[in-house]
Amino acid sequence: MRYNTLGRTGLFVSEMCIGTMTFGQSGGPYAAASGVMQDDAEAILRRAFDAGINFIDTANVYAGGQSEEIVGRALSSLGIARKDVVLSTKFEHGTGAGPNDGGASRQHILHEVHSSLKRLGTDYIDLYQLHGFDSATPVEDTLRTLDDLVRQGLVRHIGVSNWAAWQLATALGTAERRGLERFQSYQGYYSLAGRDMEREIAPLLEAEGLGLMVFSPLAGGYLTGKYRGASEGRRATIPFPPVNEERGAPLLDVMDGIAARHDINLAAISLAWLLHQKVVTSVILGLKRIDQLEENLKAAEVALSEGDLAALDEVSALTPEYPGWMMASGEGPRRSLMETGTMPAAQWGAE
Repeated sequence: MRYNTLGRTGLFVSEMCIGTMTFGQSGGPYAAASGVMQDDAEAILRRAFDAGINFIDTANVYAGGQSEEIVGRALSSLGIARKDVVLSTKFEHGTGAGPNDGGASRQHILHEVHSSLKRLGTDYIDLYQLHGFDSATPVEDTLRTLDDLVRQGLVRHIGVSNWAAWQLATALGTAERRGLERFQSYQGYYSLAGRDMEREIAPLLEAEGLGLMVFSPLAGGYLTGKYRGASEGRRATIPFPPVNEERGAPLLDVMDGIAARHDINLAAISLAWLLHQKVVTSVILGLKRIDQLEENLKAAEVALSEGDLAALDEVSALTPEYPGWMMASGEGPRRSLMETGTMPAAQWGAE
């Protein structure tokens, strides 16, 4: 297992992280993605720790808090020293029917952090993340509350999930101006079937030194290949994240050939591609069984060739959007000069 620093914290986390949305029993539309109870969760975590994974991600809303409880009991039962595991949990989504049972207000944050600490059976959270953006609360108010939690020692580091690039940039600027704790991580969707974050979010993360935690690396199971043209299964119930299957079909065909050459399944190829991306800090694995973990762990051993990466990039590349295509055209000569030390053969305006 390899390890990367989480943002600018100096904290090393494994390049694979155990996601726990599957832990506990959820109702409603997410029931099919849950159902891993205590014994099975402990078996998964035991194998993960043995493989060198030191990173666990959960949230206060997963299975109504059951996920956090299962994680807390598992760490105690398995005898895992608290200093040897990096615990991440999230807040902001609604936890009740009341008008203040959600969001990023001071009231909600202070209530939820203590609830999460109790369920996790710990006195501090390594990484506390906003699960989404709260347009009702000024970002400075949220940052001040989170800064207080860090100063009190209840939280070590803070991050966000599912924010737009402009929202994150605004928060980083506010934290710098006010001398408040800055966000160190971003949790977002990224996969061969969904590379949208490459437009604005990924460049911002690299420029500002934030770590990227990737969720749904297999596009909700689509990149395993088992849902090709299928009208049944989990994606029929939970089509999350959305996938353009017209673009996805040729991608799966290319992946088939690469997987055959490496004698490995499509899931491992998908994960290996992410592990080859410079912006990625850790990939969150959503698991229900030990055998899934074993297959996913193989991705850490896959060395994709330049040809493999080029083929995957070509078939999954984003369609150029403005201002991206304009920037690429205008910046071309300067970028070429910076990267190669020579000017391109032709430039706009040249006779």
